[in-house]
Amino acid sequence: MTISFSVLGPLTAHDARGPVALPGPRHRAVLARLLVARGQVVSTDALVDALWTEPKAGAVGAVQTFVGALRRSLEPDRPPRTPAKLLVTAGPGYALRAEPEQVDAWRFEALLRGTPSVAQLDEALGWWRGEPYAEFADEPWARAERARLDELRLLALERRAAGLLDLGRAAEAVPDLESLVDAHPLREEAWRLLALALYRAGRQGDALAALRRARTGLSEELGVDPGPALRQVEQDILAQAPRLAPAVHQRLAGREPELARLAEVAAEVAERKRFRLALVSGEAGAGKTALVEEFAARLGWTTAWGVNPDGAGVPPAWPWTRILAALGEAVPPRPTAGDPAVARFEWHQAVAARIAQVPGPLLLVLDDLHWAGEETLALLTSMTVDSVLLVATYRTTEVSPELTAALGRLARADPVRLYLGGLSVEAVAELVGAESAAVIHRRSGGNPFFVKELARALDAEGDLPDGVRDVVRNRIAALPDHVRTVLGKAAVIGADVDLGLLGDVLDELETAVQAGFLTESGPRAFRFAHSLVRDAVYDDLSLTRRAQLHREVGEALASRRPTELSLLAHHFLLAGDDRGTAYAQAAAERAERDFAPHEALRLWQAALAQGPRTVELLMGLARTSAFTGSLAAARRYRAEALDLAGDDSALTIRVLTAFDVPGIWTENDDPALARRIADAAEHAHTTDPLVRARLLATIALELRNEGGQRAHDAAVEAEELARSSGDPALLALALNARWTQTFTRAGLAPERARIGEELVELAARHRLVTFEVLGHLVLMQARSALADFAAADAHAAAADRLGEQYALPLVSVFTDGYRALRLAVTGPVAAAEAAYRSATTRLSGSGMSGVDRGLLPLALHCLYRQHGLDSTVDFALPPDRPDLLQELRACLTASTGDARELYARLAPAENELAGAGSGLVTLGPVAYYLGELAVRLGLPADEHYRKAVEVARRAGAEHWVEAALSRLRTTCRRDSP
Repeated sequence: MTISFSVLGPLTAHDARGPVALPGPRHRAVLARLLVARGQVVSTDALVDALWTEPKAGAVGAVQTFVGALRRSLEPDRPPRTPAKLLVTAGPGYALRAEPEQVDAWRFEALLRGTPSVAQLDEALGWWRGEPYAEFADEPWARAERARLDELRLLALERRAAGLLDLGRAAEAVPDLESLVDAHPLREEAWRLLALALYRAGRQGDALAALRRARTGLSEELGVDPGPALRQVEQDILAQAPRLAPAVHQRLAGREPELARLAEVAAEVAERKRFRLALVSGEAGAGKTALVEEFAARLGWTTAWGVNPDGAGVPPAWPWTRILAALGEAVPPRPTAGDPAVARFEWHQAVAARIAQVPGPLLLVLDDLHWAGEETLALLTSMTVDSVLLVATYRTTEVSPELTAALGRLARADPVRLYLGGLSVEAVAELVGAESAAVIHRRSGGNPFFVKELARALDAEGDLPDGVRDVVRNRIAALPDHVRTVLGKAAVIGADVDLGLLGDVLDELETAVQAGFLTESGPRAFRFAHSLVRDAVYDDLSLTRRAQLHREVGEALASRRPTELSLLAHHFLLAGDDRGTAYAQAAAERAERDFAPHEALRLWQAALAQGPRTVELLMGLARTSAFTGSLAAARRYRAEALDLAGDDSALTIRVLTAFDVPGIWTENDDPALARRIADAAEHAHTTDPLVRARLLATIALELRNEGGQRAHDAAVEAEELARSSGDPALLALALNARWTQTFTRAGLAPERARIGEELVELAARHRLVTFEVLGHLVLMQARSALADFAAADAHAAAADRLGEQYALPLVSVFTDGYRALRLAVTGPVAAAEAAYRSATTRLSGSGMSGVDRGLLPLALHCLYRQHGLDSTVDFALPPDRPDLLQELRACLTASTGDARELYARLAPAENELAGAGSGLVTLGPVAYYLGELAVRLGLPADEHYRKAVEVARRAGAEHWVEAALSRLRTTCRRDSP
């Protein structure tokens, strides 16, 4: 049952049944103290200090009693012996896990973080029933929060007054402002608003008198003159400056608060010369584009627009190229070689550099972000040019997974978010007149586009269509047939009407403009008045007619602009024409050359959906799927390409050598396919040493821990050939192959660290970012095995930094797992368990089944075991083979396995942590288990336990230190005479 808390006055609580009876004063004080903490943990000691000024015997027990009573009051329906969900035990104390909407003060603060209307502020100010936390006014722990909330209330009063002024309701603002300045005579903004309200209410003398009172008060109390804002408003009133008059808004109804907020952000950009991002969202027809157009017109800055067309087949990052063109800047050339991730990053930086060359401040607009491609979104998330305000609009009803991910990344830029809901009845009346405002508002929900369309369609009887597309269709039906035909073909072309593809139809287009379906954006330049108009026209075309028009447009485009491959692919694919496959493949290859893998993947998929399956097409899909993080799909496409290659040796070699995906795990995700690829690579004949090196590396990488001497020899020869070739990328691949063969025995973490160091140095020097990340992950694992967590932390952070910078999606899967391992070593256990569950959830969707297979149960079992807890986890012991978990496997069976064989196997790894070489899971120092095995064998164990203490201290794991010291004391007593 949901419960709510009110603290803007005396503390109260309510649930669905009504007021909740809270226990005595100290119970209420505990609850208030937890509410003041706003979800953070409050230690038991802090609660004791809050309740008693002097230490009191039994205080901790009393706090526990108060908490128990509060839990019974707040969660009366909670079954016995089940954990609390609201007032929870956490770490050294307690926390109140309430949602923001459950506490009136939290709701109030959240509202002020946005751009609330006067009505919303009126409602929120009504939540105040007196002083916040009124009954705890004298408590030191409540003072800061009370002062903070009082300041927020004053801010809300000022914003409400400003809102009334914006609405032309100056006289209404005066009484509350008079009260505000009387109670708080040093608030200059309140004085400024009062003077402005009085002036606009026709009381110029009173306005000047108010400013004199403000000046006197500031001088007497603080010995200072009024600030710039107060001095400016006084000068303006004396001069009766025109800008003091209420804004007369003719072009856009009902959006003044949003325009004011954008103006505030623009002022910040201009004053501080910084970058700011504003996100404007709403449903289709809410007026997002109109809002930004009006804002741009008022702002008067250099402005450049980049519109994302709806599936119009534009090249990658096309809106950004439009922005550059509008700014008079050339699009920087794409890199022609190198690591794809590095080339992509460098091109993004080059675009930003071109924008930075334009004198600011600048307004950049990305319109219709819900249709943006991955490259457009990637550039957006990396854009931080000073003196730029970037405004992006998108439909809340069409947020793609790609846009969702981008919005998550953009949160770090602290964007201003504006949501455009429906207009009020008053705003609708501005658009259509008071007589029909109510009925149109009711039917349209205040959607501005629908309002205008309904106003056009309104007949004498008031018979209005039910939906926005219905009203557009009804109006289109009234057009002559030849105009409708032209509009249909124009809708197939896209939002912007290309006269060259339409032919001589100027009369028809002008008729459509007069009817409000099109607008003129320049001489012989037309576009649909709104995307909803274009959608309605396009959707009304029959499938056959639509395909025919796409074919006609495609053929006209092929003769006029044959290099626009993406657009040609778009039209011929939608026409169901075989030419679409060839154009899609050509466009995909160009996108790969331009290092735009997501766009290339989309085009390869479109070609596959319509055309014959070829090796080139399947390998294109394999490459781009792997780069964008879809490893399972990449493996499927690679296997199918191998099938198609058949006995063609040259084609087989192309398939085998066109897939450089670094490997950081010793178990293969698809063992059967891996063996098949390795066999194919072994039987492929070539005289080219570079090709042979790549084939040998492929054998070692695919076989990994199953290849034995065959895989080891292949890796060694691949490294020799690569070193003599002088090809850094080939050497990086060969070093990766060598790494997969460093598990022939336990204790080889130093060797893997050496490989990782060379990989990092080589890859950093030659800008091979995927292999540089691999090197850091190898070092993260190796340093974990050696209990050098400071170094492992640094390499994990470096890998994360590169993964974020170059948009490599799978890096954080491994670093998240590593951080769960770190918590497993240092505790607390509950936090480590939560981290493991979170990390493995991400892992299960990564397509890396070889890593994911059985990891969570194994990790939890080891977590409990190494902290001395009973484990009932049903886990599967990893198969006995050379891999990242071989030391862990031996230690797990130390009490039941062949002691002599296990002792000999583990001895080389005495300086390591069991399993930590995986970077994911550990059971503690190997030396501890060597001590246990020595005891079983009747051998001296003291030195092993001493080594375990040394390794445990190096790892910072006191529970391991204590366990090893305890066993050391036991063996010393046993061995004493």
